[in-house]
Amino acid sequence: MSANDPLLLSEDVNVRKRFTEMIDDTLKAVFDSFSDDSAFSGIDPYELRESICSLGFLPEHGMGFDKVLEETKEKILPHLLRTWSTKYMPHLHSPVLTETICSELMISCFNDSMDSWDQGPAATEVEESMIHGLAELYGFPVETSDGCFTSGGSQSNISAIVAARDRYCMERFGWDVKMNGLPPEYSKLRVYTSEISHFSMDKASHILGMGYAAVRKIPVDSKCRIDLKEFERMLKEDTDNGLYPFCAVATFGTTDFGSIDDARGMRELCDRYGMHLHADAAYGSGLIMSDKYRDRVADISLCDSLTVDFHKMFLLPISCSAIIVKRAELLECFELHADYLNREEDEEDGYINLVGKSMQTTRRFDALKVFMAFKTRGRDGFGRIIDTAVENASYFYGRISKDDDFIAPVEPEMSSVVFAYDKGDDVNKRIRRQLLKEGIVIGQTVKDGRVMLKFTLLNPNLKPSQIDDIIVRIKEIGSQDH
Repeated sequence: MSANDPLLLSEDVNVRKRFTEMIDDTLKAVFDSFSDDSAFSGIDPYELRESICSLGFLPEHGMGFDKVLEETKEKILPHLLRTWSTKYMPHLHSPVLTETICSELMISCFNDSMDSWDQGPAATEVEESMIHGLAELYGFPVETSDGCFTSGGSQSNISAIVAARDRYCMERFGWDVKMNGLPPEYSKLRVYTSEISHFSMDKASHILGMGYAAVRKIPVDSKCRIDLKEFERMLKEDTDNGLYPFCAVATFGTTDFGSIDDARGMRELCDRYGMHLHADAAYGSGLIMSDKYRDRVADISLCDSLTVDFHKMFLLPISCSAIIVKRAELLECFELHADYLNREEDEEDGYINLVGKSMQTTRRFDALKVFMAFKTRGRDGFGRIIDTAVENASYFYGRISKDDDFIAPVEPEMSSVVFAYDKGDDVNKRIRRQLLKEGIVIGQTVKDGRVMLKFTLLNPNLKPSQIDDIIVRIKEIGSQDH
């Protein structure tokens, strides 16, 4: 190892100088690792695997930062996905705002932990401030709401379902799940969600000991939204059969189609059956920033809890998500005191220990990314980003829906468009693979048993002319004999 590589940050002038050099060299390596606007190098997976394996694992003696950076620059960086490229559009996986890369550096430098106040004093207060601001932004009552940051949409969704289950069991059966485990009726508990909702609902049901069978998948209509009549029928059928519906999930932006469920109609049914209504707005939560499109997610305020993901439409680095609940007591299911961490007397004296609201103990200071991005861009800046994403999707859909060579079954409500080149499944698979080799990364899914392609258009730098170019290339590949 080089003697010049500092072990830790400190006030020492030589440490500061060398660390600055390391950061500068790292940025240069990033920029030097690519030479065009492609999203991917196109390397074959077997070739990449062999190259990475050749780097080894743990040398007996350290090589020093400069040599390791050179290896990384040569073997790894050129083959990372460049999410900022306008040719990257497969998933809800966004490019990142420049100021949030800077916030990531700050987060790593200080390495505060979000479990107890004395491990992150300012960090704790920033997160609390952002949570209350988010509650107000989405129409939740600030005086009763609460929440915390999480690792992603899956953890936020699972947290909401845990909270809903525990509250239901206490109110319906007088059973304290936290103290006594699952109630005798646990096998009859049911969660309701769209048949095309995120698979974290199934994960949650498995983790909670209810199994996949507890998740009732509601059919969708032609716009890929929950069919309310089917939802009502299923609720009546299940309650008649002695089952216990305790939670429903309204999706504000499904993963493939960006479709938005009718939360108002679901609210009415949930009230009738005494159910918790959760908003999985991991994708669609960003629409709240748009003057043009925020009405599409206005009914989030009718829900009892909310998942928001900042590493999707908000363009923040992974990971960054939050769960917001309308009643703070819903998060008491995660509360547990330890003498070494979150002493009750400290909380009585005004010290906030966030571990009592989270499934996690150790958490990163992800709220800083939201703070810096919100302050840097403002509502209007984010509004322009969101508007561009939605309008690019509308433009693409408008182009292909009028072209006989394409199938586009669902008009987009957000920034995702599912489509197919109308020459069969094998042709569409070949199109995606060929584009990948050319550095253009698009998605693939299935609808009605048919292989479909997908654009998820999150990049605000994408221009309609670039969309036109990709359409041309898709048609060229699709029409080739193979």
